[in-house]
Order: sequence, then structure tokens, then C-alpha cells
Amino acid sequence: MNLDKILKELAGDHQELKIMEVCGTHTSSIFKNGIRSLLSPEIRLISGPGCPVCVTPASYIDKAIEWALTPNCVLLTFGDMMKVPGSEKSLSEAKADGARVEIMYSPQEALKKAAANPELTYVIACVGFETTIPSYALVIEQTERSGLTNIKFLTALRKVMPALDFICATDNEISAFIAPGHVSTILGSQAYADLAEQYMKPFAVAGFEGEHILIAIYDLVKQVENHKHEVHNLYPSVVKPEGNAVALAYISNYFESGPAFWRGIGVIEDSGLYLNQKYRKYDAGSADLAGDAAQKTTNCRCGEVILGKINPDECPMFGKACTPAKAQGPCMVSSEGTCGIWFRFTKK
Repeated sequence: MNLDKILKELAGDHQELKIMEVCGTHTSSIFKNGIRSLLSPEIRLISGPGCPVCVTPASYIDKAIEWALTPNCVLLTFGDMMKVPGSEKSLSEAKADGARVEIMYSPQEALKKAAANPELTYVIACVGFETTIPSYALVIEQTERSGLTNIKFLTALRKVMPALDFICATDNEISAFIAPGHVSTILGSQAYADLAEQYMKPFAVAGFEGEHILIAIYDLVKQVENHKHEVHNLYPSVVKPEGNAVALAYISNYFESGPAFWRGIGVIEDSGLYLNQKYRKYDAGSADLAGDAAQKTTNCRCGEVILGKINPDECPMFGKACTPAKAQGPCMVSSEGTCGIWFRFTKK
């Protein structure tokens, strides 16, 4: 079927459907390509918890600031973490107050810095899903080989599958899922088979072009209307059924699973990855943060946005007290955060 026919069918009459796009990059592409306006009103797209910055707890930010204020320590972080609120302040605010925070473009920068400045300890803020976790594992391997003792890893690493399991178990209204394309390159399309079978929900792995997403939506609509719940890999040029074996081996060699606190959601069992016993000497206190719910009380409804319970513009703070320039919640901070995406495309 060509794209014109797909568009015509998607604009026609349908039963009410609620399709979750898990990945923030999919959300951004949906807005960029005006996909919502092309769909029947009965087909509702909702965003999921696919932004790692958005689910990083406030207690993690607090711990990172603590390290940045420790004498002879430097915190290295990606730029999108700088404005995420902690329980009292963000890394950006802490830096303004004198904390030693440096933005990194790759965690491997720590190796060169640590070798050049042995009097300093470099703490890498490691945040992300399976897509980025292998890169941190590689740096741990290189740290071990180099003999450097002045690098530590403060991790808030999250596994996508337990979060999807949590959503499937607690929300019967979601009809189908656009599986996250980036994470799927690591986990493989087969990773969703058990969830599809257990909860009778169809999954479609999609690329990030507008056409890719429209085809995935069409596939899911047809599956739901035909009472099917299969996993379809619509991104086979990048995503293999079995995933990336090398990357998966790196993850399993350096990390072990445990419970983890997802900001706005709570603790999800088995959803965090922590340095295993052999490499725990490099840990900067990550495991102690599991289950810690420290967070400033506000009217922020990021938790409901992440779970697809509400759209960002249903939060009373959206576009008023909460904007990208003065974010009250992590979903407004990150480039992949649902609130930030909605603001960029709807508040011009």
C-alpha cells in the first residue's frame, strides 16, 4: 500500500485507539511532521517514558551536586542534565554557586582528563537507557585497563522493558505501542514478544522519519482492528530480531539489575542497572539512590505525562510557571522531554 492510501485510511473512521510512542525522538518527529493532524480523531497518540533525563530522580541530581562540591572532585555531565531540578537546585544553579561541573560530549573525555590531572577525581554522570549504557561500559573497561584510580561513575541507568511491563500492567487503555527505535537496535525486536503475548498488545518497531511513523501507526491500527497482538519490525535496516550481541554482552559484563526509582512514577523492580561486584570500586554511590523519592513538592505533573495519563497542556503549569527557560519538571528540560517538545511546537 502506498503512502497516500495509508494517509486516507488513517484519516477515516476507526474505533477509539490509544497508541503510545515510547521514544522522545518519535514524539519530536510526530510534531515535526504534523502527524497528529493527519489522523482520525479516534486515533490518539500519547508519549511514554522514553526520555532518560525525564525519569532521573531528584536525589540523583542532589548526589551529583554533592560530588561537584567535594574538594578536588569534578562532575562531568552531558548538557541536557544541567537544568534538571534536584530537590533544592539544578546542576546549573550549583555551578553558579561554585560547584565544579563540566559538560562532556563523550564519557571517554574522562580518561584523558583523569590522566592529565591525577590530583582530581572525575565523577561521570551516567544517565540513559540501553542505547547509551554500552558506551559507559566501554569507559569502565578502559579505566580498568589504564590503571586510573581517579574516575568514578554515578549511574542512573534504566532498562526499558520493565517500564513497559509496568505500563502494560497498570494501564489497560493503551491499545498498542510504537517501540523505541534506538533502544531496539540494542535489545532487538524479539525483546517485545513476551509483553505482546502476555498483555495482548501489538508492538511496531519504527524508524524516525515521518513516513516510518505513519506506516507503524497504520500497522498498529490494523492489528488492533483485526484483534492481533504481534511484534512487527518495520525498521529492519537498523534493528535486528536478536539485537546487538556485542552491546548486550558489554551491558551484562559490567552491570547487574536492581530496583530503581523513576521520577514521577516510583520504584520499578529490576529496572535499574548498577555496577556489578567486580567493578563496584568505581561506583560513586549510585546503588544508595535506589528507591529514594526525594523531590521538591510542586504542582508538576510530569509523572502523569510520562505515563501517558495526560497531555502536557493539561498540566496547570505548562507554558506558564513551567517553560524551557524556567523548567519546573524534567519533561520541560530535555530535548527529548514530552513537555519541552510540546512547548516548542505549540507555543510559538
